[in-house]
Amino acid sequence: METPLIIFALTYFVLAIGRVPGFRVDRTGAAIIGATAMIAFRVLSLKDAWLAIDFNTIALLFGMMVVVANLRLSGFFGLVSAWVVEHAHRPIVLLACIVLVSGAFSAFFVNDAVCLALTPIVLDVVTALGVNPIPYLLALAMASNAGSVATITGNPQNMMIGSFSGIPYRQFFAALSPVAAISLVLTVAVICLLYPSEFRAGKRFTTKPPQVRLVRGVMWKSLLIAIGIIAALFFGFPPPEVALAGGAILLFTRRLKPERVYAEIDWSLLALFAGLFIVIAGVEKAPLFERLPELTANLGLDRLAVLSFFSAVLSNIVSNVPAVLVFRPFMAHLANPTRGWLALAMSSTLAGNLTILGSVANLIVLQRARHKVKIGFWEYFRAGAPLTILTIGLGILVL
Repeated sequence: METPLIIFALTYFVLAIGRVPGFRVDRTGAAIIGATAMIAFRVLSLKDAWLAIDFNTIALLFGMMVVVANLRLSGFFGLVSAWVVEHAHRPIVLLACIVLVSGAFSAFFVNDAVCLALTPIVLDVVTALGVNPIPYLLALAMASNAGSVATITGNPQNMMIGSFSGIPYRQFFAALSPVAAISLVLTVAVICLLYPSEFRAGKRFTTKPPQVRLVRGVMWKSLLIAIGIIAALFFGFPPPEVALAGGAILLFTRRLKPERVYAEIDWSLLALFAGLFIVIAGVEKAPLFERLPELTANLGLDRLAVLSFFSAVLSNIVSNVPAVLVFRPFMAHLANPTRGWLALAMSSTLAGNLTILGSVANLIVLQRARHKVKIGFWEYFRAGAPLTILTIGLGILVL
């Protein structure tokens, strides 16, 4: 077995299990170590390693993180949640509102950051109402995955796909927004069916909306920049440049200390991306990759159902971002690469709803809520499995 394949296999093994047994090495550390090994064993030169990093993806993700950080610190997400509490007097309405808010924000902003902002707010709301928090937290996580399917800026793997494929923002939205909308409706339906006693007819509640501390100047500025970014993306401006420009404008402020914004940035995710780009560039040097056209045909990846199946399985083994990078070399050899990229975005994202480990958004919700509620693997899976099968199946039909 050749050196690049050994490094690749060991790196992805750690990504799958989450850490190196006996050591404090997490997924980001594994990606950095794997990238360094590619350089140390002369698979790639240092120059080639730098060139392998897709800085367009890094820039897009960073810029959107800055925007979401400003929205969160300004109190905007809290304000939206307070409005929901004030107007949702039945459990089914509250559930639908959580799904709608989580899905809509995740469609245009990074879903991981949206979950980071909304989880403590949703938890406070359901605790104040005295209802079972589990279905509402599941709805938050699953809707963030489902809604993020719609656009290039919805989640990290879509950002990579947008950069690799060159698919325009409007075309991506036109193809996958119907899938996202259907998936959000199915999220409400599946959770209602699994928790009938929680959503029975006639049950009502009332509570005062939570007090929200707003930094109004920052909030309005952040909203204007966010709307401007979305508009610019629909008009065809390059996503990395638009996101960076928006983030830079928001960093020019007298209200927020920059340290507070920087603390909201997921630096480890950016490092993970950089490391994985180098690992994948290294493994592409292996002779095995000269047989990509043959392998693509033998695996049947031209068929959307086959591509979606492999994508969903791999996304739940190593997570969706590394899974997308594995598929990247194959895409150019498909009969219709654009349709293949869209199918990969759809399936790798919706596969995040299958298990707790399927997406970072799931882990964020469960981790932030762990002090008040425990959601086990099977509790999540009994809702996530049927939802994933239904949404990916419908996604294949739509595409």
